[in-house]
Order: sequence, then C-alpha cells, then structure tokens
Amino acid sequence: MTNPATTRRVPETRVTKQRIAVTAALGQVDDFVTAQELHRWLIDEGDKVSLATVYRLLLSLAEEGLVDVLRNNEGEAMYRQCVIEHHHHHLVCRICGKAVEVEAPAVEKWAARVAEENGFTDPTHTVEIYGLCPGCSAAKDTGEST
Repeated sequence: MTNPATTRRVPETRVTKQRIAVTAALGQVDDFVTAQELHRWLIDEGDKVSLATVYRLLLSLAEEGLVDVLRNNEGEAMYRQCVIEHHHHHLVCRICGKAVEVEAPAVEKWAARVAEENGFTDPTHTVEIYGLCPGCSAAKDTGEST
C-alpha cells in the first residue's frame, strides 16, 4: 500500500497556452504575488485562465524549482520567478515585502548534519529570514512611511 504522505505529485510539464501565460506574467513581476493577484493580472491582460489552473501551474512550477514560494503574514502562498536557479533562501522585509535571494552554504551543511544525526535521509528545507530592508529601516528611523 502506498503512503500518501510520501507519494510525490508529478509536476505539470505540458506546455499549454495557460502555462505560457502564467510563466510570462511571472517574468514581468518584480516581487512576490499571490495566485489571486496573478490571476487578476492575467484576466486584465485578456488571458483566459481559471484561478484553479493558476494555482495548479504555480504549484507545478514551484515543484520544478522554477518559482520561489513564500508565505505572507496571513499564511498565504506568494510566488516569484527564481533569479537564482538552484536552492537558495530569502531575506524578506516585514514592512514592504521586498525579498532578496541569498545563498547560505552553512545552512545547507547544518541541515544535512542535523538530518544525518537523527537518521534522516534526503533532507529538504526552506529558510526565510524576516527583517527590515534598508529603505524601511531608514524610513522607520526618520519617522517616514514607505
């Protein structure tokens, strides 16, 4: 019997008009967007794509490592096309949401060591570091709003 917790979903890799539209839209977005925001943008641009399809394609692109996924303060998934094409982490501003991709070899070594020490194999992880970006820090120090 197959354990659903260990069964991995096969990513959607067919090249469809909807996949092309979602990928192109992500290429024009500088910051993270929710599926709803991306769907609204696609509809405004005249693309015929359902919200369910946008969700499915974003999940597939994330599984393929083509988009980054973060959770906002409400726990909602937000997506952005990857700039760094291999495993990486993010610094995220708590005020404006700006995200910077960072590589952290020490984190990779730590995660592998902790997994090994506990008998785990094939470890994966995500790390997001939240703080204030330089612009929001400066605005906070001067009492301005961003």
